[in-house]
Amino acid sequence: MAVLEVADLVKSYASPEGGRHVVVDVPKFSLADGELVALRGASGSGKTTFLNLAAGILEADSGRIVVDGVDMESLDESGRDRLRAEKLGYVFQTFNLLQGYTALENVELGMAFGRGIDAGYAKKLLERVGLGDRLRYRPRQLSVGQQQRVALARALANHPRIVLADEPTGNLDAARAQEAIDLMLEICRECGAALLLVSHDASVLARFENVRDLADVNRAAAPAVGA
Repeated sequence: MAVLEVADLVKSYASPEGGRHVVVDVPKFSLADGELVALRGASGSGKTTFLNLAAGILEADSGRIVVDGVDMESLDESGRDRLRAEKLGYVFQTFNLLQGYTALENVELGMAFGRGIDAGYAKKLLERVGLGDRLRYRPRQLSVGQQQRVALARALANHPRIVLADEPTGNLDAARAQEAIDLMLEICRECGAALLLVSHDASVLARFENVRDLADVNRAAAPAVGA
């Protein structure tokens, strides 16, 4: 069963010359329940735009996105917000943690937009990613790798069907990147969440059994580095 289905998806932006520059043009894409997929694409190939469309953060020019049986087109903005909170977890490249809140509060705030705050489960998630002794630390008191782990815990806080990850190791050194990807794959398997990760890093892509080239999915994509 597919938890994400995309058909005839197009997103473009106005160009300086007055025309339209197509960034995403995806005829068909699907992600199965529990599937772990990496999309390989060069910088500027539309990876982030594609993820933001799938998450309902951006509106498409045309096309269809179905998340766990719910058609995005049928929802207004508040409905997309609810769907995202209940069905999707997102790990951003820059993590997007709230600096004035502790690690535990960042995870709990993610829960507040979904099924409601469960402090016990938030703590359990942070313990699972190795931050049980850092619950009261604010992001600036954590290393970059630790911040990434908070972001992963937050993405999983509402028991999502799908986790989207946008170059999640872009700010980590090689060793920490490998640890982060292995942890992400392990926890997604434990939670039964499908994972769609986009990256241009060959060492990250090597951790996945299922790697697709964005250029094969997105007709507007730039060729993948090393493809």
